[in-house]
Amino acid sequence: MKRKLKLHQVVKKLKEKKMNLFTPLDFRRVFDVSNWACRWFIKIHTKEGDFIKLRKGLYMLADHPVNYYLIANRLYEPSYISFDAALSFYGIIPETIYTIISATPKTTRECKVENIRFVYHKLKKGTYTGYKAIKHQDSTILIAEAEKALADYLYFIELKKRNFSYERLNLKKIKKSKLVAYVKLFKRPRMNKLIEKIYAEFRKPKRIY
Repeated sequence: MKRKLKLHQVVKKLKEKKMNLFTPLDFRRVFDVSNWACRWFIKIHTKEGDFIKLRKGLYMLADHPVNYYLIANRLYEPSYISFDAALSFYGIIPETIYTIISATPKTTRECKVENIRFVYHKLKKGTYTGYKAIKHQDSTILIAEAEKALADYLYFIELKKRNFSYERLNLKKIKKSKLVAYVKLFKRPRMNKLIEKIYAEFRKPKRIY
């Protein structure tokens, strides 16, 4: 006899397995149903607002707190959180970031989900490194180490694809030797001048208003 899936049971089990984001293949493996039954169930409950379609073949539970970093990782793979998004995450820049920027070895891409922009910048071979897996909102995400996020950011400034957007960086959280090592991967000597520039700015007395 074929199993009849019930929404409340499906949602409960997905939450138990911490599958806040899932693909049809994930769904079939967990609930042991046919491809047709899987796709029909997902389609119906996406229309009813129980699931949110993030892209073709990737869905999210509608009633679960949104982990935008996890979504960024899964929307376009492989990728890791970097640039301004990672710098904000570590408190190196004080601003709140409303665009999640990631690094990828694939083609540059941009998309929008739930009114949040997700941007993916391509890094050349040999520089797609320096990231780690950490726990965030009960899920595992891939994010650049603080020094690599800053190196990625400086790389795009050196390419003139970005401007210095932040007056002051909190470099207390950065190991300069590690930053220099990551910058060397890009093989662009002028990036070293950018390092000296941000450290010179950091050493200036803070302005009191």
